[in-house]
Amino acid sequence: MARDALLRQRWKGLVEKLSAQFSDGDPLDVEGIIYLVGVQELGQLHRKFKKDEKVNLMHIAICRLLEPYGFYEFDYFDEEGWPHYRSSEKLPTLKPGEQSVLMKEALVSYFLEKEYIQ
Repeated sequence: MARDALLRQRWKGLVEKLSAQFSDGDPLDVEGIIYLVGVQELGQLHRKFKKDEKVNLMHIAICRLLEPYGFYEFDYFDEEGWPHYRSSEKLPTLKPGEQSVLMKEALVSYFLEKEYIQ
């Protein structure tokens, strides 16, 4: 199967599985799935987050998702358990469609690594 077709198939399956588990079947978008990754990476699964914390969760997720691509590097956990990353390579300038493909690819890779999908 071609790489793009495989990515589309895995992305569709990931959205369906996460949507069934976390949003009563309403399809989650990329941002919603990124938020879930942030919560997972923080490890504080059963608490409510303030608006600024939700933005920080998205940042954590994006750093973690782009870490395997060499754009970020894990630095440390702070006293409250929040992970911190440092930029290790400048992100390339991407068109919106290219950004979307990169994030979907990174999300699929993350959930493959976590053995949530196959």
